[in-house]
Amino acid sequence: MFVKQIRTAILLLSLACGSVFAQSYGVTELTRLAEAGDADAQNNLAVMYHTGQGVSPDIAVAVKWYTLAAEQGKANAQLNLGVLYNFGMGVPQDFQQAAYWLQLAAEQGELMAQISLAALYVSGKGVQTNYTEAAKYYGLAAAQGDVGAQLTLAEMYLSGQGVDKDYEQAAIYYRLAAEKGEVAAQFSMALMYRDGLGVEQDYEQAASYYRMAAEQGHIAAMFSMAALYETGTGLEQDYEEAFRWYRLAAGEGHPSSQNNLGLMYESGQGVAESKVRAYAWLRLASLLAVGEERVRYQGNKEQIEAQLTEAQLAEANSLSDRCLESRYRECE
Repeated sequence: MFVKQIRTAILLLSLACGSVFAQSYGVTELTRLAEAGDADAQNNLAVMYHTGQGVSPDIAVAVKWYTLAAEQGKANAQLNLGVLYNFGMGVPQDFQQAAYWLQLAAEQGELMAQISLAALYVSGKGVQTNYTEAAKYYGLAAAQGDVGAQLTLAEMYLSGQGVDKDYEQAAIYYRLAAEKGEVAAQFSMALMYRDGLGVEQDYEQAASYYRMAAEQGHIAAMFSMAALYETGTGLEQDYEEAFRWYRLAAGEGHPSSQNNLGLMYESGQGVAESKVRAYAWLRLASLLAVGEERVRYQGNKEQIEAQLTEAQLAEANSLSDRCLESRYRECE
């Protein structure tokens, strides 16, 4: 599915480049110009046959015209030809040919060629695995403002893969991607501020980026927001807000949030005290957690269980079952 999405995105972007030109000429005139060696006409005729715009789709004919245009240095044709070889569309899949054409296009500044070539250097398809070369092309794409490339380059600087480890550079690229709404970059930027990596440690800034990610549905960021409100770290302590964020994350099946939600019900922090609801959430946490967390959450559950009557225990078990079956919609 992910490969299909990448393939579709690349093709839509690259094919769109020829659509305006193609609309200005009929297929007869384009064919005449293409046969006379006009690279623009060759590329756009290829697009027409590729997409079925004004002609019956014919991928073999499209490949023919893409090749002629690419051989004349037409960057868009080189990109499209590289994509076709990369995914085996209309031609036998050939990663070496894909890398060849993508590199030519990438060196001419084709954004999607730079990203695709970088991915080939990471995977070792058609070229030897080379993270340094991958970082080079991700860097070119990042400089053009591509969010995915900025995020990937940040992670490479963070880990030292293909580049010297550099937390300041990682923070720069995370911030660029975060400011464009990339949720993973927002969460990573929060961690950088939390831990003082590449930036001065700043819990208020960490909270700001956690919020950005949490408001986009990032579960770990929701949990982190709750923890900051609960402890008053980087934010004014607010148990009701802590409860709200734990509840949102708990509703996504996050065991740690479910455990903490149960403890808040037990203590009455941010919500009316309820041992029944405390047990219900702690039971869910102990069911979903693994390893040491599961052992700890089971211990919390057992402490509450000792305080319940048989009727309350039955009610709590029923509540947790209903909550789980309703996918956390009926938990109150």
